[in-house]
Amino acid sequence: MKQGLRLLLLGAIAILLIACQAPTGSSGGGDIIVASKDFTEQDILGELLAQQIEQKTDLKVDRRPRLGGSFVCHQAIVNGKIDAYIEYTGTAASVSKVFEDGKIPADPTDLFLELQTRYAKNFNLAVMPGLGFENTFAIVIRGEDAQRLNLQTLSQAAQHTPQWRAGFGYEFAERPDGLPGLAKTYNLQFAKPPQTMDLGLIYRALLQKQIDLTAGNSTDGQIARLGFVILKDDKRYFPPYEAVPIVRQSTLVKYPQLEAAIAGLKGLITAAEMQQMNYQVEGELRDVKDVVREFLAKKRDRPANP
Repeated sequence: MKQGLRLLLLGAIAILLIACQAPTGSSGGGDIIVASKDFTEQDILGELLAQQIEQKTDLKVDRRPRLGGSFVCHQAIVNGKIDAYIEYTGTAASVSKVFEDGKIPADPTDLFLELQTRYAKNFNLAVMPGLGFENTFAIVIRGEDAQRLNLQTLSQAAQHTPQWRAGFGYEFAERPDGLPGLAKTYNLQFAKPPQTMDLGLIYRALLQKQIDLTAGNSTDGQIARLGFVILKDDKRYFPPYEAVPIVRQSTLVKYPQLEAAIAGLKGLITAAEMQQMNYQVEGELRDVKDVVREFLAKKRDRPANP
């Protein structure tokens, strides 16, 4: 009953957000609308996509940062409220439910190609080549606990979770490829029901020992800085999560120069570079636009491959 009410509330919030013509933070008056989800890496990737388009074309981008979670952004692009955003392949497969049997391909290439076909057929959306890195869910514990208990994998940690407290972001707690399936796969049981909290608070709660385990992202800049450890997904529960641009096909037809501009991002970012940009924004409190501008300039000035 409680979970049903949560899902109903999420749906209502999604509808309200999608219905808004100009969410807070929008610059307004652009040729195309680029959105991002509601966490730091997405701030960076949304701005990266926007700057790339503006540098490579004569188009003006209307930015819609922090539009919402995966469900909100998916519904927004399907309904024509936005033109493009960066998604992760495993997330796209889960949120869109294009795999009716729920069996998401474990091979990254197979998943990408299937998404291209199914998104084009079902939604008239183009799944474009990946940016070069994967950002998978990271099940994180304190480094001192990992060392004291000699923990490296989720299977090993499962033996200790009955004495632990856990906290997760709302989306991870509810989505099909999140906590419900993970708990079933590893038989995770906790001292009390996991807390649902804002993503901006999960690492603080872990550091202050309010919780003992959480789910972050593998490219989060704070994980290494705070001495946390990522537990290995030894049963390979999580599907691939490669970062890919999702674009409305009608927008690509309307603006022919757009496809080549976005394709220029193919393979541009390594996981280490993404983690570094996340740290620059979160740890060093740098402006997202400046971080992205410097990154693109560095890539533009790099020597050409022989």
